Amino acid sequence: MPESLTRAVRWDTVVGALLALLSLVSFGTVDGFGNGLNLSFLIGNTLPVALIALPMTLLVVAGEIDLSVASTAGLSGAVMGRLWNEGMAIETIIPVCLLLGVVCGLGNGLLVTRLGLPSLAVTIGTLAAYRGIAQIVLGSDAVTDFPTRYLDFAAGRIGNTFIPRAFLPFVVLLAIAVVVLHATPFGRSLFAIGANEEAAWFAGIRVKRHRLTLFTVTGLMASLTGIFWTLHYASARYDNATGLELSVVAAVLLGGVDFDGGKGTLGGAIAGVFLLGALQNVMSLSNVSAQSQTVVTGVLLVVSVLGPRVARQVAIARATRSAG
Repeated sequence: MPESLTRAVRWDTVVGALLALLSLVSFGTVDGFGNGLNLSFLIGNTLPVALIALPMTLLVVAGEIDLSVASTAGLSGAVMGRLWNEGMAIETIIPVCLLLGVVCGLGNGLLVTRLGLPSLAVTIGTLAAYRGIAQIVLGSDAVTDFPTRYLDFAAGRIGNTFIPRAFLPFVVLLAIAVVVLHATPFGRSLFAIGANEEAAWFAGIRVKRHRLTLFTVTGLMASLTGIFWTLHYASARYDNATGLELSVVAAVLLGGVDFDGGKGTLGGAIAGVFLLGALQNVMSLSNVSAQSQTVVTGVLLVVSVLGPRVARQVAIARATRSAG
């Protein structure tokens, strides 16, 4: 088992235990939490965060970040609505939007890898740029008359269960991402890049190419998320997914992925995603305001950065005392 994986196990276990505890307590104390319809809403509303969390985890492990993901998703939705209004078939629109996401991600990646700009600064800039383009493309209009079969897939459930239909493709994507990160040379190289970029380069790892690939895939997944968001909520607007990047980053870091790179697991990241989603669902059922939910998300973002670091310092202190 890779060292980066073993170091994250204890934090992953804590996050998974918190998710299980929150679920058990909520089933017994929060009215409506265990209702099948609510559980379906919880999973469906969490899927956009979970989809982007897959490539974001790999990106953060490699020591980078992309804060433009929500704007890319919004731009994808805006283009989708504009092209639908102009009479283009949905089967053509979806590949066009996915290609747009690739272009957005590739643009971020080229600025970071070829010009040497910091990804935080680059993607803050493209966050604003992509959202502005989305507003130019669609304006303040909302497009809602998409084909019923696509809306049903994005918002419907499997038979009489509470499981959304869209959850199954997500599970497939999750399995692929887990294998790539934890069971391939490419995934192991990402941990090496995040831990020490210079050492990884001297070891023969194509650092710039790997990072460019990650940014491109992140753009693709952000666009896919924008398509899902548009169909799930049956509305294409330029401001779709606004603020989603905060939830994605908070969930990934909450799951134990180190912001400095080199450490983390996809299992922990997805546990963090659903812990954050369940907490927001519980707060909504308890009539907590949206503003207060944003405050909680921000606090969790701080805790998620400090938590693993404090845990490591405690473990080091205990090891030092034991050795002494």
